[in-house]
Amino acid sequence: MALSENLDHDIPFFYIPTFWARCLIGSLAVVCFANSYNGNFVFDDSEAIINNKDLREEIPIGDLWLHDFWGTKLNSNASHKSYRPLTVLTFRMNYIVAGGLHPVGFHAVNIILHCLVSVLMLDVFSILFGVAGNNKSKKITYASKASSLAALLFAVHPVHTECVSGIVGRADLLCALFVVLSFLGYYKAVSGFYVGHSSVFWVLLSVFLSAVAMLCKEQGITVLGLNAVFDIFVICKLNMLEYIQKVLRRDRTSETVLLLNNGLFLRISILASGGISMLYIRWHIMGTGPPAFTEVDNPASFASSLLVRVINYNYYYSMNGWLLLCPWWLCFDWSMGCIPLIKSFSDWRIIALVALWCSLLGLIYQALCSSDGHKRRILTLGLGFLIIPFLPASNMFFRVGFAIAERVLYLPSIGYCLLLTYGCSKICKQVKNKKLMTAAILGLLAMNVVRSIYRSNQWKSEELLFYSALSVCPLNAKVHYNVGKNLADRGHQAAAIQYYREAVRLNPKYVHAMNNLGNILKERNELQEAEQLLSQAVSIQPDFSAAWMNLGIVQNSLKQFEEAEKSYLTAIKYRKKYPDCYYNLGRLEENGIE
Repeated sequence: MALSENLDHDIPFFYIPTFWARCLIGSLAVVCFANSYNGNFVFDDSEAIINNKDLREEIPIGDLWLHDFWGTKLNSNASHKSYRPLTVLTFRMNYIVAGGLHPVGFHAVNIILHCLVSVLMLDVFSILFGVAGNNKSKKITYASKASSLAALLFAVHPVHTECVSGIVGRADLLCALFVVLSFLGYYKAVSGFYVGHSSVFWVLLSVFLSAVAMLCKEQGITVLGLNAVFDIFVICKLNMLEYIQKVLRRDRTSETVLLLNNGLFLRISILASGGISMLYIRWHIMGTGPPAFTEVDNPASFASSLLVRVINYNYYYSMNGWLLLCPWWLCFDWSMGCIPLIKSFSDWRIIALVALWCSLLGLIYQALCSSDGHKRRILTLGLGFLIIPFLPASNMFFRVGFAIAERVLYLPSIGYCLLLTYGCSKICKQVKNKKLMTAAILGLLAMNVVRSIYRSNQWKSEELLFYSALSVCPLNAKVHYNVGKNLADRGHQAAAIQYYREAVRLNPKYVHAMNNLGNILKERNELQEAEQLLSQAVSIQPDFSAAWMNLGIVQNSLKQFEEAEKSYLTAIKYRKKYPDCYYNLGRLEENGIE
């Protein structure tokens, strides 16, 4: 009996014709996030879209291949090295078609992309569960219960809100689309339908699509690892535990010869060559080396103790796992003290690390040692799709610019949905009341739909988004800063001052909060405190030109003309093209400096 038939027998779900299953999955994917279609540009959209000159028609399209995701030259030390020209190209197309910066078109494309990826997930899960290829089975007419449930769980998962409702999340959506296409292409190469040159063609096409995915977001290269895992453990049916035992016994059997004879070595060689080539070209494009991040972006990576770094990295992993399991506490930004470092084994949060590794080691043990080949297949693929796409965000190979980012969970959630569906089938097998389990499954889907609709509404405006984070990350100075900035932009200066003060209290080196607070106090004629704050800001960050200019304005108001002149000149020193500062300096010289 096929694995899919086992799971379908245990899952108290209903069979749906494949066409209608796709319609249901696509419709729910749209319903969950359509709430944000008329939202504004929020958070990172400002830098990636509004202030990104690469979207404008007057900028040569070739410049997209020389700039990073934010429009900065890749050879600049200020570049974040996020090379995603194809994503920026789609932003530019949105800009041209809409005739300007109209967010509705940008949001609509994101929702459509998520819908398309979710629909394709039915094919992906059919392959992972072992359903694809049963030509004479009713599965051709009806989608399997397991594949339908897993695809529905993916389509409605609330953790995807940032990718879909935040326009910059298009990088993850496009990357996922081409990752899925690459995997489906690779499946054609190894499924037995094509042989010889045709098989090699599909492998090469899969590598090409992975390169396209990488040009949408760096995470796309991980599909090569997913393809390799699928080939080795599913197509070639390698039992790693038995293979290791044979190696230790020096048992030279035909297993190794079989792996070579069925074309595995050639396919893996093509994947490895493609991956190495992409990494080399990517590193060459970066120019000046990896980007420079600050401690507030990823505090664990700056810890002096290796043990502290390892413990906190693992705590970050457990937090990501919790967001997949319980996506109720979601935040647009998890930096700046949102997650205090674990510095002692007496910290109760160590329990999360223990729970994470007990779960993972248990699943790995079952994947290696289970006598049930179908069980090994599901657990191996589930762990592979969960872990491999997450590796670029793990800090294992290089420092990343965040502690936790919900957007990086878009691809790993495939593995999570696979494992969750398998777990549901096992629970359902033990429970005799099938109606109760059906209600539980439908309840889980409904709860995720409601949560996604609610969360996507919070992404419609910065006011809603920033306020939603206060209860999730009250220790995050950036959250308080953004709430204060939003209030100040809307003219609520008194309320903004309170949030700016809290941001500075939480992070005494938060120069942007000091600058904005000093600017408001300057406008309210509270000049002494404004001068103190701005002086502190430039002492912490001497090249902060905006703070130098604001300090000069305050000093001018305090009739400290010589100091004001020095501040203006320092601001111009660090920012050559600074019209406002030149104007203020000209006014100062016009009035005369004693």
